[in-house]
Amino acid sequence: MAKKSSIEKNNRRKRMAKNAAPKRARLKAIIADKTLPMEERFAATLKLAEMPRNSSATRIRLRCELSGRPRSVYRLNKLSRIALRDLGSKGMVPGLVKSSW
Repeated sequence: MAKKSSIEKNNRRKRMAKNAAPKRARLKAIIADKTLPMEERFAATLKLAEMPRNSSATRIRLRCELSGRPRSVYRLNKLSRIALRDLGSKGMVPGLVKSSW
């Protein structure tokens, strides 16, 4: 089980990214628009840089829904390999057959 603080920090980043997404998209559109004057685009760049780093979607870490493990997490199930194996062994994942030889 991952530390509660790490899981909560990631949840806080998700909330911040969700709230700041429209503003970030608007600023990025201004920056990418080549028809606008350079001063306006530069001002938008500065405003984007002033925003909190954790409000960026790239700062969000994919974590296991059960254990909070940050590594080897399958995007389809949102489970780590360990949690998926345990659930598969118990027959709780439809269509998953654990191999054994």
